[in-house]
Amino acid sequence: MSDTALTTGGVVYRPATAVMAASNLARILRAWNCDSYEAFHAKTCSHVAAFWDWTLRDLGVAFEIPYTAVMVAGRRPEIPVWCNGGTMNITVSCLDRWRETATWHTPAAIYESESGEVVTLSYAELTGRVDAAAATLVAGGLRPGDVVGLFTAMNLDCVIAFLAIMRAGAIVLPLFSGYGAAAIAQRLADSGAVALVVSPSVVRRGKTLDMMGVATEAVAAVGGVRLISCREFDSGGGSFAPHIGPADRPTMLIYTSGTTGKPKGAVHTHCGFPVKAAADMVQCMDVRKGDVVWWMTDIGWMMGPWLIFGTLIAGAAMVLYDGSPDAALAVTPPHERIWHTAARHGVTLMGVSPTLVRSLMKSPVPAVKLPALRAFASTGEPWTPSSWQWLFHNVGESMRPVFNYSGGTEISGGIVCGHPLSVLRPCAFSGPMPGMDAVILDEAGQQVKCGKVGELVLRQPWIGMTRGFWKDEGDQRYLDAYWRHFAGLWCHGDFASTDADGLWYIWGRSDDTIKVAGKRLGPAEVESVLTGHSAVAEAAAIGVPDEIKGQALVCLVVVKLGYEMDEALRAELSQRVVSELGKPLAPKAVKFVTDLPKTRNGKVMRRVARAAYLGEAIGELSALENPGSLAAVAAAL
Repeated sequence: MSDTALTTGGVVYRPATAVMAASNLARILRAWNCDSYEAFHAKTCSHVAAFWDWTLRDLGVAFEIPYTAVMVAGRRPEIPVWCNGGTMNITVSCLDRWRETATWHTPAAIYESESGEVVTLSYAELTGRVDAAAATLVAGGLRPGDVVGLFTAMNLDCVIAFLAIMRAGAIVLPLFSGYGAAAIAQRLADSGAVALVVSPSVVRRGKTLDMMGVATEAVAAVGGVRLISCREFDSGGGSFAPHIGPADRPTMLIYTSGTTGKPKGAVHTHCGFPVKAAADMVQCMDVRKGDVVWWMTDIGWMMGPWLIFGTLIAGAAMVLYDGSPDAALAVTPPHERIWHTAARHGVTLMGVSPTLVRSLMKSPVPAVKLPALRAFASTGEPWTPSSWQWLFHNVGESMRPVFNYSGGTEISGGIVCGHPLSVLRPCAFSGPMPGMDAVILDEAGQQVKCGKVGELVLRQPWIGMTRGFWKDEGDQRYLDAYWRHFAGLWCHGDFASTDADGLWYIWGRSDDTIKVAGKRLGPAEVESVLTGHSAVAEAAAIGVPDEIKGQALVCLVVVKLGYEMDEALRAELSQRVVSELGKPLAPKAVKFVTDLPKTRNGKVMRRVARAAYLGEAIGELSALENPGSLAAVAAAL
């Protein structure tokens, strides 16, 4: 892979001494008798079980029967058992543990509709609503261990149903709110779901979308699945005894789409995903009791469950908004809607995607101030330096860090992240998170030097790791996906590098790698070069067959309004890539397109773009948000 163009500028953020001293991480370092983050991280990796035992206690995770060992051997070395011997229901740690504390009557969830309606539930009110919903589900025949699909927008109905399903001892299957009937039916059938909980409708861009109609069609295609409207749940309070069982039993399935094959159902447990989510939020993102967290996401992506678990275990509040980010209110210009919403609710940590930021860059710089905000965060796709700096300087006033965060559904959160004790360069990560023993290896399995690019690998287990894939006989699909690239090591499938300051960078999926005459090229490198041009809004780099080089580089470029898509710009962009990456990596073609295929949380689907460009079979498309982009890419031919 090319090792050029990996720098993203100088250090632009240095945390103030007072900010560092007040952080959760400073408190944690003192508890571990460490004088630096590097020393602390090394200790957490050399004492993995002790670290997660300490984290469980520090987070206040509640057990009915305490575990006898935090980690023991499981059915195979790659899938250990966590919190062995312990019993629990994770909703107790989210809700009940706050009874008789000051947190009980503070906000747990703040919902704002696209039209501006705001509803807030305290921890006490949310618990009552969850209990009532759980009682309704059980009265309707739901049993512990049943799988229940959840097809809702990111609103209060979603949070209540999500927690109620788990409180009843069932397994929740979150589904992307933009799925069509076929995608929902496929996941219901594969999981063996007995029910589907649905929001009847959702309003986006002023239009009412009929979610119940989509759900009805999906259930009819599967058969044997009970359809439950969120409107069946009692809006008042209730009482319900949470179902208690083994701590490491399944509580959630999240289906992920790979480049080939059918979607995989990652299995997560009561003591797994929720604990990792809360640990990441508290330890690196510095979320504290009473904070307000808004992450623009969907319940069908891992960041939806992550937001719910993390905020509630931390004693914070979540903001829920299920409308368009640029939906106007009478007093709010469209491009300022999200910033006004953040200011209105006193958001302290705000999660945004690079794609959203690039779209907002087209509008005037927002005049809104965010006095409560301490940091931004982002995950899902690589930044470009220009979009990172626009957010940091224009909205963050050059004083709020952007906590870059990267991991995945099977991780239950992050491998690398920013944190309050670290300097930052644009697009950089501070480094591996506590307890995450991450290294970067070359193809021969040797650790790469600073500035070189290699595979992101984990050498030790962590509490949030998926317990395998649903209905994966002998765990073969799971082992093939993560454990067989490097024997005995988890290969995550991302390219990464470090710099001289110890900062880390993620360069995109290694399965998106382009090989030009044997030279490995990461798409994010090319895309970063292209979007650095003032005329470029978005870009995707793909590899296409070439008789001589094996593969050649093709650049798909979305041009900003006001710029001409002409041969002069095409030549200028091609030369820009040559200047930054070298003549051997010159693009075979630069093609202008009006749109790129993306998921709803903003990830560019490069395999889909490549297939559309080449006229090949597209494959699994349930995660695609904008089907019209396929024609836009095909038209580039």
